[in-house]
Amino acid sequence: MTVVQRIQRGATAALIVASLGACAGNSLGSVLGSVLGGGAQSGQLSGTIRGVDTRSQQISIQQSNGQTVAVNYDNQTQVVYQNQNYPPTSLENGDQVTARVQANGNAYYTDYVQVDQSVRGSTGGTSSNVQLLQGTVRQIDRTNGLFTVDVNGNILTVSLPYNISSNEINRFNSLRPGDFVRFYGAFISNSRVELRNFY
Repeated sequence: MTVVQRIQRGATAALIVASLGACAGNSLGSVLGSVLGGGAQSGQLSGTIRGVDTRSQQISIQQSNGQTVAVNYDNQTQVVYQNQNYPPTSLENGDQVTARVQANGNAYYTDYVQVDQSVRGSTGGTSSNVQLLQGTVRQIDRTNGLFTVDVNGNILTVSLPYNISSNEINRFNSLRPGDFVRFYGAFISNSRVELRNFY
């Protein structure tokens, strides 16, 4: 009887749950807890990063039961790893995270992501694909910790990693379009590089 009353009180929230069921499966309730009377839900979501879509500003998190949940972020979202803040774009596939999640309307949103274990561990990742690169800075996205650089006619997107030093962050913050830069970077794909350090 209590459950029925709760559903009646939270009819709006129940409709949200139903509409999201196709995307999140039956895990919605277990992810964020029971339906709250106010029509909004909040809770924690733990799992493994399965992708970051920078265009739609969504993080995909796979839970231990195999369900993958898409969570929206914005420039107010904090990503914290070893007591340092990073942009959501620094998240990598395989990172173990715990996100503070709210369900409002027909979407999830997180304002805080704690990286419990980086996919890189404490080794700083593989060094086999690290190369010395140089080119001209084209664009800088300080919010997401990215810049693009023209390397011999190829435009590369360079992202800051978790374990970057404060000196490298200062160098990044001082970049301007048109600057010539030399840096060590690890290729993630043909057009994406993760900064190791400036030369």
